Amino acid sequence: QVHLVESGGGSVQGGGSLRLSCASSGDTSTGRCMGWFRQALGKERERVASIDPDGTTRYLRSVEGRFTVFQDNANNTLYLQMNNLKPEDTATYYCVARHPDLPCLTWASAYAYWGQGTHVTVSS
Repeated sequence: QVHLVESGGGSVQGGGSLRLSCASSGDTSTGRCMGWFRQALGKERERVASIDPDGTTRYLRSVEGRFTVFQDNANNTLYLQMNNLKPEDTATYYCVARHPDLPCLTWASAYAYWGQGTHVTVSS
């Protein structure tokens, strides 16, 4: 079992930056895929970024070059650095994790663990 708690959401003007954090607790000793999904109002959840157990990162095309996912294993924390934010980035962002030793996938149902979400609003 893994418990995920996000923080760092808020309101920012377009072009600004935010850093989301995800503190994990529970079974953090084994390597697992972790990442971030988001869901905008009226839209389906989409994978924004993920990091495989081997460190491979993947990004939604629309955020490549603007967002960076990284983790601090010593503190069991996953981050999403978001730069040059755009109004279309407005959404609730969720930290996610898979069961151990499974690769990252794009669909939401592959992820067994979800945080409660943190909302990001980007104004134009």
